[in-house]
Amino acid sequence: MKLILKDGKEINVEESKNGHDVALSIAESLAKNSIAYKLNDELYDLYRPISGDGKFELITKDSPEAFHILNHSAAHLMAEAISSLFEGAKFGVGPAIEDGFYYDVDLNGYVLKEEDLAKIESKMKEFSKKNEYIIRENVSKEKALDLFKNDEYKEELISELNDDEEISVYKQGKYMDLCRGPHVPSTGFIKFFKLDSIAGAYWRGNSDNKQLTRVYGVACFTKEELEHREALKEEAKKRDHRKIGKELGLFMMSEYGPGFPFFLPNGLMLRRQIENWWYQIHDDYGYKLIKTPIILSKELWLTSGHWDHYKENMYTTKIDEKDYAIKPMNCPGAILVYNNELHSYKDLPLRLGELGIVHRHEASGALNGLFRVRNFTQDDAHIFCTRDQLKDEIETLLGLYDKIYSVFGLDYSIVLSTKPEKDYIGDDAIWEQSEKILADACEASGHEFKINPGDGAFYGPKLDFKLKDCMGRIWQCGTIQLDMNLPERFDCTYINSKGEKERPIMLHRAILGSFERFIGIITEHFAGAFPIWCAPLQIKVLPVNPKVHGEFAKNLTNKLKDAGFRVELDESEEKLGYRLRNSVIKKIPYTLVIGDKEMENSSVTYRKFGSEKQINVSLDDFINMVNDEIKTKALLVDPKNLKL
Repeated sequence: MKLILKDGKEINVEESKNGHDVALSIAESLAKNSIAYKLNDELYDLYRPISGDGKFELITKDSPEAFHILNHSAAHLMAEAISSLFEGAKFGVGPAIEDGFYYDVDLNGYVLKEEDLAKIESKMKEFSKKNEYIIRENVSKEKALDLFKNDEYKEELISELNDDEEISVYKQGKYMDLCRGPHVPSTGFIKFFKLDSIAGAYWRGNSDNKQLTRVYGVACFTKEELEHREALKEEAKKRDHRKIGKELGLFMMSEYGPGFPFFLPNGLMLRRQIENWWYQIHDDYGYKLIKTPIILSKELWLTSGHWDHYKENMYTTKIDEKDYAIKPMNCPGAILVYNNELHSYKDLPLRLGELGIVHRHEASGALNGLFRVRNFTQDDAHIFCTRDQLKDEIETLLGLYDKIYSVFGLDYSIVLSTKPEKDYIGDDAIWEQSEKILADACEASGHEFKINPGDGAFYGPKLDFKLKDCMGRIWQCGTIQLDMNLPERFDCTYINSKGEKERPIMLHRAILGSFERFIGIITEHFAGAFPIWCAPLQIKVLPVNPKVHGEFAKNLTNKLKDAGFRVELDESEEKLGYRLRNSVIKKIPYTLVIGDKEMENSSVTYRKFGSEKQINVSLDDFINMVNDEIKTKALLVDPKNLKL
């Protein structure tokens, strides 16, 4: 077999050789550091025989995929420990996630407590020291059902597979699990881990099913990395947007509407600033802004395919004895706007932007502050263009993404998701061409990207934007999706240069994604210390002695309001130190202290959030300074250096 290594070197490998054999042939140190391998972009266990020619890459502990593989294996190690401690335990699913792993467990009525986590960890360490091989075995569906006949959760998963499908199971010691893999070679690789928390989770996310116990944890290859991740988790608790949202009066939830957030005055002011900027920047980029209805008839959702494929997530109602649905997505409404008039090729590209409110039914157990809600505003745009315009349009979009994300100090990476193996529409040639257009646009605009094979939507390939906040957490927000389905379903056309009808290409595009979720993300990213341009309150004025300095402070406050700032006067009888501390707690960007000197000089003494310095300047200089920060969208503080 011929393998092409990552550096382009070609090597020949005998049949039946595995990834470890290849690593050993290169260097003994590489073999010790390898945990898996990749053949033609697909991951395999290190000791699994290599099946054929192709691109070959060893996955070491330093590889991007290594953390995911280790944590997937750690989930199995935790399940092995739980099964030995709690007789009759049954297991749902136990995946690796962005920041660790979890496993959903049925403990036969036992309520797991926080103190039980230490016992489970201790047992995991015991099994880790045994360094048991993690062995993969392929079995038939019949054999798999027999192996897991005492676990109804595994039986349900197996029963949904094809009868002739080969199913993989993994064994370590006395424990066996249903799993696709891959895993680290042995339990000895799983040395440094921590079980963090316990939650409830309905089986398969359905509230009609039994609620299982979800145990979260994280595993790392070194003690130092684990300590670093645990420190970040503690930092994340301090920055929890639900906690900060309550402290700063941003939003609330009510038992009268679970999953339906209420924006409070400060939260709405923050939101208004971001929305106003969003409208302004879309005007600058040539978008036509629209607003489509929230409720539309069943016939529309049948045409779009949502009624057949997404109905369980939709809220429906009847009007005049006809079925209607509250929209879960904005796309069909945008298409109705497009089809409202005839279009020429000269009209394209047509960019329709909308801050559209959508509703989706989420399981009650999945609701999480602003991160997972049942109604939210999507910063959508639907772009109709010719195939020849597609590359330029995507390049322009990438520039827009850069501009918007940089304002919030958010780094990002791009993933190109390609054609699914099955259940897709359009012929292979169009898919290949579309994927190439997306890739070429990224390269032409200087954006690196990774390939995510087979994860495209059924209607076309897509670019997903993974944002990284100041704590290194990854958030999926933006997306550019190329759609070959809806223009066909809705018979969208334009008149080309030959006078003939032709289908436009449709791009679905979101940058912030859900406005609610994005506000939750930046609340944690900034820990509530928002940049001055979008901060709910920008300036707090504190007279040292309200009886002496109050009138001057009041006139100053009015001048600042006239200058267009969001400003508030605090002339309460509390001591200055208390009022100053309260301004810091509320994370007000600028606090002005007004005393004798300020009255005599007609000046202001300001203290910027995050700094202990108090600086005296003229009022005009202060106004110019703040206006410049607002104009340039300057960050108030570096989120990474913010101490809570």
